[in-house]
Amino acid sequence: MMKSKKILTGAVTLLAAVTLAACSSTADKDIITMKGNTISVSEFYEKVKTNASAQQVLLSMVIGHVFEEQYGDKVTDAEVNEAYDTMAAQYGDSFATALASAGMTTESYKEQIRTNKLVEYAVKQAAEAELTDENYKAAYDAYTPEVTARIIKLDDETKATEVLAAAQAEGADFAQLAKDNSTDTATKENGGEIKFDSTSTTVPLELQSAIFALNPGQVGASVVAVTDQSTFAPSYYVIKLEAKTEKSANWEDYKDKLKEIILTQKQNDPTLVANVLKDALSKANVKIKDPAFQNLLSQYVTTEDSSSSTSESSTTESTTSESSSTTESSSSSGQ
Repeated sequence: MMKSKKILTGAVTLLAAVTLAACSSTADKDIITMKGNTISVSEFYEKVKTNASAQQVLLSMVIGHVFEEQYGDKVTDAEVNEAYDTMAAQYGDSFATALASAGMTTESYKEQIRTNKLVEYAVKQAAEAELTDENYKAAYDAYTPEVTARIIKLDDETKATEVLAAAQAEGADFAQLAKDNSTDTATKENGGEIKFDSTSTTVPLELQSAIFALNPGQVGASVVAVTDQSTFAPSYYVIKLEAKTEKSANWEDYKDKLKEIILTQKQNDPTLVANVLKDALSKANVKIKDPAFQNLLSQYVTTEDSSSSTSESSTTESTTSESSSTTESSSSSGQ
């Protein structure tokens, strides 16, 4: 089933409630009748409007309208369809069921993809404004060029300690030890060899730091423990640095790589994303008419009948949560 960050659960039902209630011509229309009672659109709206899911749906609607108006020509239907088709291919025959389970249709999911891509475009534009010499130099200072290393991954700490002692022995064949002992099937047949630089997203940070601290030909002095962030299961690594690339003293030699680093960091910065939303919503002059939604965008707009006394921290949390969902969904949809 699709994750909630990819598809808003119950979006169709709640979206319909908000939309119907907004139309005065249908506000008193009955949507349910029964013996001795009825439920009207306005009654339903009053019940659901304070629901957290309804609030998120309305927030998505506002963002969608605002970014469509300001950036609508920056995303094509072809891009949306490509992202949709990619996701559909990943789910195969279960895609229709997954959509239905999330309360979405083909049309509403494509609308979400489009909004995600519009926000993504705006965030990327803001990130590119951060490509200053100062940020380039900061990224350069933190950057380590490619190294070649060998790793032996083990699930048992005692076993890892034994393998470490064998690897540190004079004349030890580290590659053979990796083939004989490593539980990492992706590297063991290659003698545990890996190549990466500090931008790697596949080599755990603890492992990167330990390897970068070694000299070429050196085996790590101790076992490196790494906890899997999804399963919380520990793994134990014996490491060796084979070779490192000498780092140029001129940061401009790495400009393309540093640009990629800066853009990735900025596009994943919740503060930058929140500022992009703030600027777009302020430009659109969004006004909250119903006090029930006064917390939705209180950092940016005010209700007609209140002074927007809600704390900024509450709004920031809501906006950042939506922003993270929006950008992650866009990234996932575009894979």
